[in-house]
Amino acid sequence: MGVIKAGSIDNSMFILEKGDPYSVVEREFVNPGKGSSFVRLKLKNLKTGAVLKITHKAQDNVDQIDVADVASQYLYADGENFHFMNNDTFDQYEVPETVLGDKKYFLIEGDTYKVVQWNGETLDIKLPPKMDLIVTEAEEAVKGDTVTGATKFVVVETGLKVKVPIFIKEGEKIRINVDTLEYQERINS
Repeated sequence: MGVIKAGSIDNSMFILEKGDPYSVVEREFVNPGKGSSFVRLKLKNLKTGAVLKITHKAQDNVDQIDVADVASQYLYADGENFHFMNNDTFDQYEVPETVLGDKKYFLIEGDTYKVVQWNGETLDIKLPPKMDLIVTEAEEAVKGDTVTGATKFVVVETGLKVKVPIFIKEGEKIRINVDTLEYQERINS
């Protein structure tokens, strides 16, 4: 952990604000004609997910925290916790469902993910912006239902329910936006 000036804060940094760890989502440096410059920040609480908008004078001291990206293999879920294994130390640890939120729908057993940790506590998991998942349940299209833009719901291998175009079938792979949980396109294997 180190102290930096608020004016040197940048996007994707991690700072301590009011005792909690935050990631910097947006940063705007403002230099008014009169008075001292300041920084407008949009922060995401890494424990609760809450968004905080705050302003600091550019010369204010801020605590920057060091987080580690730990390459970890996802093992299994037990209902409340998700179990991972550190790829370097082989230590196993649990991540509560509350930490993962909707990201739990993109975890596939046996795959490796970058898990963000600070002081031994898991704060987040890094995922690519889009992921490809296999459809495990899909309603059959009704013959004659050719309305332009017709959609239906399917369930993918991780349990996520997604609205897709009517032509998507069970067993097909689809690309999903991780942030919005929306269908992007069908992937031809």
